[in-house]
Amino acid sequence: MKLSKHQIQDLYAFTRKHFVEHYDLQTELVDHLANDIETMWQDNPKLGFEDARDKAFKKFGVFGFMEAIEQKQKAMNKRYMRYFWNEFKLWFRLPQVLTTLMVFIVYYVLFTSAYVSIISVVFYIGIAIWCSYKAIQLNRQFRRRKEKSDKKWMLEEMIYKQAGGTTLIFMSQLYNVFIISDKYSGNFGATILFSLAFTLITLVCYISFQLIPDKAEKLLNETYPEFSL
Repeated sequence: MKLSKHQIQDLYAFTRKHFVEHYDLQTELVDHLANDIETMWQDNPKLGFEDARDKAFKKFGVFGFMEAIEQKQKAMNKRYMRYFWNEFKLWFRLPQVLTTLMVFIVYYVLFTSAYVSIISVVFYIGIAIWCSYKAIQLNRQFRRRKEKSDKKWMLEEMIYKQAGGTTLIFMSQLYNVFIISDKYSGNFGATILFSLAFTLITLVCYISFQLIPDKAEKLLNETYPEFSL
């Protein structure tokens, strides 16, 4: 005995009622519940749909779908970080490594100046402002995408919103940047480390706020075959 389309839609509504917002996880849970219900009906064909659904749901335990949500978030976060590291590693291979080296040299030259503390703070603020602008821009893009579809995808939300946390990290470290740059001004080793740190920060921001969002459609279609349907 198979579930009807109406019953499948009821299962989708049931997952939403139990705080599952993302369509990709809803689909996984609906498949799991449907298979469980159909197995129950093989043993007891007279069992009502709602009773079978509730029995299947109870197997998830006291916290319902919360554990499934956490596991899905971890899985999608790992996938996102894999995308990120693949992009990051490219900047240390030819030809991108030449750009990375050029950025490092620019920072090194600037940080050998007598005004290193001021320059470092100016660059830090500049990066933070750019990140804030991109975060706002990506959030607007995300809202426009949601206007076209009522389906929420976990990886899509990470691509368009997760990068915004980078801005908060930058702003919270502004005072430390000034203190460290002023304290170690003129120190060769410190200048190298500072230049390297700013180079890495620049790469992280560019990848998070520009490259990955630009490839969002490709990444989402690879992850979710039904995304473009």
